[in-house]
Amino acid sequence: PAPKSSSCQASWQCSCSGPKKPVPSKSTSASGARAKTGKPIPQDIIDNTPLPPIESRKCPVEGCDSTGHLGGKYDKHFSVESCPVFHNFTKDECKEKRAQEIGERERNMEEALKRQWFISAASHQDPNASNEQRNYCNKVRDAREKLSEIRPGEDEMADRDRQPSLRGMTPEWDLQLFLEAQASASEKIEDDLRGLPDTKGIRYIEMGRYEMQAWYQSQYPDEYNRQPKIYICEFCLKYMRAKTILVRHAAKCVWKYPPGDEIYRKDKLSVWEVDGKKYKTYCQNLCLLAMLFLDHKTLYYDVEPFLFYIMTIADGDGCHVIGYFSKEKNSFLNYNVSCIMTLPPYQRQGYGRLLIDFSYLLTKTEGKIGSPEKPLSDLGLISYRSYWKDLLLSYLVTYNDKCVSIKDMSAEMAVNSYDIVSTFQAMGMMKYWKGKHILLRKGVSVYEGDLLEEFMERQKRRRADYKEIDPKCLNWRPYIAPPPAEDAPERPNKSAMAANKKNSK
Repeated sequence: PAPKSSSCQASWQCSCSGPKKPVPSKSTSASGARAKTGKPIPQDIIDNTPLPPIESRKCPVEGCDSTGHLGGKYDKHFSVESCPVFHNFTKDECKEKRAQEIGERERNMEEALKRQWFISAASHQDPNASNEQRNYCNKVRDAREKLSEIRPGEDEMADRDRQPSLRGMTPEWDLQLFLEAQASASEKIEDDLRGLPDTKGIRYIEMGRYEMQAWYQSQYPDEYNRQPKIYICEFCLKYMRAKTILVRHAAKCVWKYPPGDEIYRKDKLSVWEVDGKKYKTYCQNLCLLAMLFLDHKTLYYDVEPFLFYIMTIADGDGCHVIGYFSKEKNSFLNYNVSCIMTLPPYQRQGYGRLLIDFSYLLTKTEGKIGSPEKPLSDLGLISYRSYWKDLLLSYLVTYNDKCVSIKDMSAEMAVNSYDIVSTFQAMGMMKYWKGKHILLRKGVSVYEGDLLEEFMERQKRRRADYKEIDPKCLNWRPYIAPPPAEDAPERPNKSAMAANKKNSK
């Protein structure tokens, strides 16, 4: 049992006090992230690779048998975007339309050049334009003034579960351009989804250079949760449904680093403080992303009472998110971490320990004693126990006295006394003997040696690129809540006014 007092005296003892069953180790799961290389595939490999099998998944549209394709290229489909029934077409009409487009494509090369000139020209009255180009401009102008006609029986096909018909509301020219673009986009969407698991819920996300496998489900909108894969901008964290949308977004996204204030920088590593009240959308997107890798993460909408600390690594493209932790602006129980997460591509590289160490650095700067919010997840408990273990052993290595005060250790390291005692007990170092608590240099198992000597040996074997937080690189002031707004003048109480009038009479 843990001691009742916040401080206890410990005497050093080298002998083992009895056998104890070893605690089974918990291995962390694989990150599930793989980097996407830009190397081209040789042509001979492409030619000799067999075509992938036809997808066995079914179209989710009610009344559709998954035959046909909006683009007319395939005989089957499995998505709403490629469903002819959803777009108020039949599979034969889609095939005929594709055959007609292929036949006209070669014959209309000159028309394409005219169309390109038409787009780039400032006006069809350009004096350098030829008569043929003027006639083409007039043809396009007349076609855009004529509305499309409603097909026979199209009103009967109208359904709330189908795409609304645009005939009779838009010009025929614009409608055909829209339908061609829609059919072309449907082929790209299915090509991106082909080969992914046929299950409900998000299974993969693509973010920057990495494709990551989701561990849990998040509270994204329904149209995103129905897809096996979504795409996320690595800078603004906006989520998208298709690769094409991500490419267009990346071309115009002006963000290269998280919003807020950069409070720490050493070499390429930075930490940013983001206020959930000022940047609500960004913080909500960050919480939705974290829910894919945390089973206990439930808060994503109410982010205003929290501060978010995002760790990034910089290169020529910008600052890439490694992980983050959040904490309440005003915590009654002095919690210094509410939620902490490291993205799978950066796990098992020491970044989780850096986030934990940085949270305690902020706690020391505030002059407080902090602790993570309980209960911790399995991976979170493993990470914190490892951090606390090294922190306590490094303290005892340089400690020369025979008596130790848990209260003094807590004040110096800004770690809660309960966390210190529970870590000593988990290591098997703390025992109750003859009315006092003692710390053992050796573990209680016969297989464990001197814990302090083993710790010093591990320190000597550390790599040269071992990552540590440098307090000198911190440029931060503790958060101060803004003063409350002045209260509005109180309205006069009618009952009190009536009583005063009665007394005056």
